[in-house]
Order: sequence, then structure tokens, then C-alpha cells
Amino acid sequence: MPTPKPLPRTFDAWRQQLETLRLPVPAEQHEQLRRALRDSRRSLRELAELLQGCPGAALHLLREANRHVGSLGQPAESLEVALNRLGLQRSEELLNQLPALAETDIPKALRQLLQISQHAAQQASGLFGARLARLWQELHCTSLLFLAPLWPLAMTQPQLFEAWEQRVLVAGEPATKVEFELFGLPLLQLGLQLAEHWRLPEWIAHGYRLLLSDRRLLVKALQIAHDHEHPLQQQQRLDADPALRRWLTQPANTVLLANSLALSAHASWGGNHSLRWQRLSALYLQLPLGDIQQLVHQQAVTSARQPSSAAPWQPAEALLWPWTASHWQPLPAPAAAVTPAADLSDWRQACAELLCEPSPFLNVGQLTACARDALQHCGLPRVMLLLADRSHSRLRAQQSAGLAAEAKGLELEPNHSQVLRRLLAQPGQLRLSPANLAQYSALLPGALKALFPSEHLLLRSLASNGRVVMLVVADRLGQPLGDSQLQAFAKTVQCIERAVSSFARRAR
Repeated sequence: MPTPKPLPRTFDAWRQQLETLRLPVPAEQHEQLRRALRDSRRSLRELAELLQGCPGAALHLLREANRHVGSLGQPAESLEVALNRLGLQRSEELLNQLPALAETDIPKALRQLLQISQHAAQQASGLFGARLARLWQELHCTSLLFLAPLWPLAMTQPQLFEAWEQRVLVAGEPATKVEFELFGLPLLQLGLQLAEHWRLPEWIAHGYRLLLSDRRLLVKALQIAHDHEHPLQQQQRLDADPALRRWLTQPANTVLLANSLALSAHASWGGNHSLRWQRLSALYLQLPLGDIQQLVHQQAVTSARQPSSAAPWQPAEALLWPWTASHWQPLPAPAAAVTPAADLSDWRQACAELLCEPSPFLNVGQLTACARDALQHCGLPRVMLLLADRSHSRLRAQQSAGLAAEAKGLELEPNHSQVLRRLLAQPGQLRLSPANLAQYSALLPGALKALFPSEHLLLRSLASNGRVVMLVVADRLGQPLGDSQLQAFAKTVQCIERAVSSFARRAR
């Protein structure tokens, strides 16, 4: 077996690895762009707007347009300028160099990072587009490509991005420390050096420099923005510092603001990072914080509705969640070493107990505890069983396993969820997957989604004497559900339903 090559630890080593990498493009978009470039009726503006929906192609063409610009030349600051320099024939040739893949074949880490960039471009257009109308093309292009230096990294090293997310976003470790351990250098430094080497638009490098070495004015502006409840005092402090006021209104700052809003929303809407950049955006635009927050949320929803958005996760989904909930959850600890035979034996024993006649359970708590154990033994580590009241106006958690402490005593009001109402109306099952997540996610209670941050989820309602009395929710810690898990789940809930009916007869 060949020895794997060590990961790069310096900028030059990373540059050599990432320099020639060509990002994959969704096959449908690839063909759409090819047809558009051959259509003589299309204007350069229309072609540039189409390219903005395909970030990988946009980066490839812009880099090539700026590759041979001399040191005294002016790099292309927008996609329209890049297309004009390359010409349509050369642009099509460059497009054909990119691999066209199905969406599911593109690494998840790359798709997610591209979604953040598209979200940032939407935030920039929605918040700052009217104020910078003459610079609209530059604003949109640079906002979209601000994170472009990291796209090839997400393509080649997705496991490093996952480790960074878990350690920084979940565990709260210092980002600089984690990045030195994982990449050998800070990501901001890598982003700046690649942006300069690729001759990306100056607004992009400006944002990285601001975060790396020119933080004095940024920190002062953030301090003033923190006092958002006193706008008059904010204005007085800006008037007393003309240099800060001039710096704050630089158009290039909008690129950093838009990307910071998108990145922080990706982690949590209610976190300090989100609030910090919302306050600074409010100071830049001279608007109340509440108005800015409403605009930011609207742009997130608009971004999620874009036909080119096929990311695993859209921050707009979390707008329906409890405000303190976060998309990022700790990875599950490794399970104890249990042999499949022992697990199967435990599952059979639990199901046999559920099927006993007459019912051996003295109360509902004993029955649901056995049902919970059976579901876990069939391969579903996260489980919740909720009991419905007589009027179906409330669901209350009776048993849970593998979930946060908030699961205990959870109460849901089905009247506020179309999915819950349908499941309580008659016994049924809903299997959530990436294919139908967008259709059903908004119809589920936010508290339930916060406990099960998963694209693969099972919801099953169980009846006794023709009336739904229980709802079962379970998943495999966010992993896809195979045929074996689905079959075991179906058999287990049949056993639970029979146990519920047997217990009801015994109680009478």
C-alpha cells in the first residue's frame, strides 16, 4: 500500500496543490452555460449573471482573464469585464475544461462553501446594491468570490473542514490554534495570499487584509456599532473621528460585511458573531438594528429559493428554530464495542417483551421505556417517543435517548405544524431525506429540528383502537437510513403498536 503524502504546511506547498485544480460544475448548469455562450442574442451582462449562479465557472474564467495581466495592468473586477477580455469562444473553451458532475458527486464540503458564497452575494445585493448601484457588478462578483481561495481546499481536504467546524464552531477552540494544527497557517493568510497570487479583484484582498493586519479601525467601528440603542451618540462619535467615518463608508467594506453575515448565519442566527456583523451593517447603512435583521433574514430566504442552491444546509431553515439553536452539533462519541449478535439479541428480547400477552407493563412509562430500548437496539441511536392528549392539541415527550437535556419534558402544539396534524389525524410515517427536506422542513416545529439536526429522519404515528396515541421520532445521528434500518424500524413499531393495544385492553 502506498504511503499517503503528508499534507502541505506552507503557502507554497498549498499553492502548488491547489493551483491547477479545476472545480467541478453541476452538469445541468454546465450545459446551460455552454448553450448561453453560443447564443449570439445574449449580452455580456446576461452571461455574467448566469455565471454568478455557477461559482466554480466564475472563478475559473476570472482567474484566466487576470492570469496574463501585467504587473501594471488592471485586473478584471467583474465577470462582464472578464468575458469581454477572454471573448466568448475562449470562455467556452475554458468552461469545457471544468468537469461536469451530478450534484451528489460534488463533495458536500465544497457544495456547502459555495452556498455560503452565494448567500453572501445575495446579502451584498440586497443590503448594499441600491447604495452602490454604479458598482453593482463589482459588488456582486467580489462578494461571490471572497471565499473562492478556500473552495479548492474544501474540494481536496473536506475532512479538514469538518474538523475545523467541529473544533471551532462546536467546541469553541481558538480558530488560529486549530488552523495552525490542521493547515499549517491561518486560513485568512492562505486566503489573502491566494487572492493576490490569482489576481482576484482588489476588494477581496482588502477584506482579508482588514481581518489580518488592519484591524484598528475595524475594532473601533465595532465598538461604536455595539451602542446601537443610541444612534445620536454613534453619529457624534463618528463625527469626532473623520478618518474612521471615511473608512467605514468605503465600498470595499461591504464585501467583508456580506460574507461575515453569511458565515455567521451558517453557524447560528442568535450567536454573538451574527449580532456583531449585523450591528456593523446597521452602522454602515445608518439604519436601526431591527430593520437590518429583517433585511438580512429576507435575503437568506431569497438565497435559499435560488434554483442553483443545492447545498446540504441553508441558514434560512434555522429561522424557524428556537433563536439559540445552532445547526452545528457535536459529533457523537464512538459507541461502545457491542457485537452485532448482542445487539440483535437485545432487540429480539425487547420486542418479545412488547408482544407478551397479557401486557406485562404496569404503567405507560414502563411500556415506552421498553419501546425506546427496542428502537435503539434496531440501530437508531437518537429516539423520542411523544404521547398525544385526548384532543390532539398537545404532544408531550415520554421517553428519549441520545438527545440533549432539552428533550426531557418537551411539549409540542400540533396545531402549529401541518406535518404533526396529518400524523395525528391517522397513523402514518414520514421519512425525511435530502430529496424532500425543503418540502417538509419548514412544516416541522423548530424545537424538534433543533434536537434532530438531520437530513435523514423518521416520524411515525401509532394508533390504539383507531386513534393515534403516540408519535415516534428517530434517526441514525444524521446518517442515511439503509434498507436494514428501515425494515427493523417497521417491525419494531409494529411491536410497539401491538403493545399499546394490549396495554389498553389490560387497563380496561
